[in-house]
Amino acid sequence: MTTTQSAGAVPGSVRAGDVVRVRSREEILATLDANGRLDGQPFMPEMLQFAGRELPVFKIAHKTCDTINKAGIRRLDHTVHLVGARCDGSAHGGCQAGCLLFWREEWLETPAGIPLRAQRRELSPVATEKTLHDDTVAGVDDDGATLYRCAATELVRASSPLPSYEVGQYVADVRSGNYRPLFVICGLLILLFNKFQALSRKLPRQLRIADGLPYPFFRGTGPGPKAEPLRLQPGELVEVRSKDEIMATLGPNNKNRGLIFDFEMLPYCGRRARVLKTVERIIEEHTGRMLRLRDCVILDQVTCVGRYHRFCPRAIHSYWREAWLRRVDESSTAAANSVPQ
Repeated sequence: MTTTQSAGAVPGSVRAGDVVRVRSREEILATLDANGRLDGQPFMPEMLQFAGRELPVFKIAHKTCDTINKAGIRRLDHTVHLVGARCDGSAHGGCQAGCLLFWREEWLETPAGIPLRAQRRELSPVATEKTLHDDTVAGVDDDGATLYRCAATELVRASSPLPSYEVGQYVADVRSGNYRPLFVICGLLILLFNKFQALSRKLPRQLRIADGLPYPFFRGTGPGPKAEPLRLQPGELVEVRSKDEIMATLGPNNKNRGLIFDFEMLPYCGRRARVLKTVERIIEEHTGRMLRLRDCVILDQVTCVGRYHRFCPRAIHSYWREAWLRRVDESSTAAANSVPQ
């Protein structure tokens, strides 16, 4: 259930669930610098389609995973994610990652038309829609392939380090409406335990818990025999295989042909979901190169919930090898569940 942000709300008081309106193209462009950015945060061409629309706030993006340097969590200021507002990749070579877009509060207003955060008067309206498109290209690599720029590749420039010991972030996780208190408490216990596990690797093996592995404990035992491709299509119903079945497809680095099986995917074992789309190309965030993928799908409403990543609200799609899934025969399932007349 969503609520409407009150007309008298002060800047920065928006919470998950509040309804906001994306400001007009002209108003947003007036907040941007000559590179189409605000404090390093790009406003991407894919975001223009949302101008004037009212959407609920999905999560307050006061922090986010560092997917570039793999160095923990980064701090963001005055930024939110909106429900259903994902990048369609149309201005970035058809990238299919489907990332949640980052929205600065300066680009949003209440349904009553009150900006969530005052516009910077010192900025001149120097950005145009062409500016946004020009900023999507960083150059070409040695093979002549386009190198891209987007909110994900520029994340470090738009954020700052956020240490795990800074307690205020966890208070903000709850007060913002991003997560329930019990979820955060459980996640913090896991965080503390995993820090102990990292330290325990210096101890003799017989004194370690699960050989010092982080929780939840798993390590690939394969790779097993190569699975026949399922050639899944959008809309098909699948079931995620069991933990043991998936471990047999992974090497000791928990990867299958370079694709990692992340901790956040483990709770989905045994659950069913529909294929959202096959993924054949995504932008590599630390280089800007377009990567080509095979045998990879994303599932509808199956995303990282931040349980093991300090409550990152980014809701990144999980990438699934077909070997980790089994197709569900819906016709036989429906027959088994039917009631004889």
